Amino acid sequence: MDAAVQQRLDRRHADLLVLGGTLLTPSGAERLDLACLAGRIVALGTLAGRWTADDTLDATGLHVLPGVIDSQVHFREPGLTHKETLEAGTRGAVLGGVTGIFEMPNTQPLTLKAEDLQAKLDRARGRAWCDHAFYIGGSAVNADRLPLLEALPGCAGVKVFMGSSFGDLLADEEEVLRNILRNGRRRLAVHAEDEARLKQRKALVEGCGDVTLHPVWRDEQSALLATQRILRLAAEANRKLHVLHVSTAEEMALLARHKRRATVEVTPHHLSLCAPECYQRLGTLAQMNPPVREQRHQDALWQAIAEGVVDVVGSDHAPHTLEEKARPYPDSPSGMTGVQTLLPLLLNHVHAGRLSLQRLVDLTSAGPARIFGIAGKGRIALGYDADLTLVDLAAQRTITNQWIASVSGWTPYDGLPVTGWPLHTVVRGHPVVRDEALVGQPIGQPIEFLDAAASL
Repeated sequence: MDAAVQQRLDRRHADLLVLGGTLLTPSGAERLDLACLAGRIVALGTLAGRWTADDTLDATGLHVLPGVIDSQVHFREPGLTHKETLEAGTRGAVLGGVTGIFEMPNTQPLTLKAEDLQAKLDRARGRAWCDHAFYIGGSAVNADRLPLLEALPGCAGVKVFMGSSFGDLLADEEEVLRNILRNGRRRLAVHAEDEARLKQRKALVEGCGDVTLHPVWRDEQSALLATQRILRLAAEANRKLHVLHVSTAEEMALLARHKRRATVEVTPHHLSLCAPECYQRLGTLAQMNPPVREQRHQDALWQAIAEGVVDVVGSDHAPHTLEEKARPYPDSPSGMTGVQTLLPLLLNHVHAGRLSLQRLVDLTSAGPARIFGIAGKGRIALGYDADLTLVDLAAQRTITNQWIASVSGWTPYDGLPVTGWPLHTVVRGHPVVRDEALVGQPIGQPIEFLDAAASL
């Protein structure tokens, strides 16, 4: 701590005071004030009248959450910026209460080398509204370099696509997967769909134009086979896994038996949309990989949240333009916006009684920090980064396309009324959204990881 910061601390003068709110701390919901200095939390307690500050946020009537971390987004930059950009994607993130994101490697070029990662970090500098990290893709072409790549600053880890990808990013062969698993020590994130089965079943939907068949083509077995396979191979290599966007009851039952090795992500769309109704109403706007499935699968995901099997909710924000989505199925691309609506949807589930606020914090802040080894984030505690999401649990809003910051400009939840809404977003002690409006300039920085430092 430099001398100027120490002097301010001695004088009890903060950069920002957050007063009168109900803080979601590791001890639960507590009525406390909070002081931020040099980007970190330096005091908790009754601070009004005892501390001064350059800036103050009145949190009366609000709940103050640790900053929400969305650990799966596709911001499409470089190469696909007609769909999304780092600036627009992170702008949508902070408007939705998200203070940190992990971005995926299926851009153009693919993120497979150190220079690809550095190019993304360079693009984010001065343009990203929230803190950020980028995945390296695990591939046959870079497997032997993964131990060095995963330890680079700003790297969220390694992401493997067992299906639903292309070129060097598709890793569906057993020996390739083994080689990736043997190289590195950080938790490996996996898209688990069986590519061979997907190819075999593609004939079921060729030329049909019927998107309601999406979960028939990409059936439960496609997901289960891949998840079984990666668990077996990870056990051989003694490697930790993070299984992304789990969508089936069968996978959840399997993963519940392998929690010592595998952590689990679910998405808001798998928790909030249901087949066949969503396809009948939204058409290809509901098309994602893995698919939104029938009610029994959604029920199983909620049960897995209640039973503690699920570790993280990530949005899998993966936008395409409306023109692209209008192509006849199955030529229509899979993907939807999600980073900006992640928290409003979950708060609406809190209001409906499906989720407690403390569990929401575990799934969106503490959970990502714990399983990915994020340094200094994920909880409201002394010494931690002052990343804060201030929400009004009683606020009633309607999600609209006009609210969405994404370059693609749409959401499958257009017209959905929700209860619970983010009002202010604070990144490292700096308000970047105030009273639902963007303020200041983009100040996002690379996220740091404890496991990466240990790997060097």
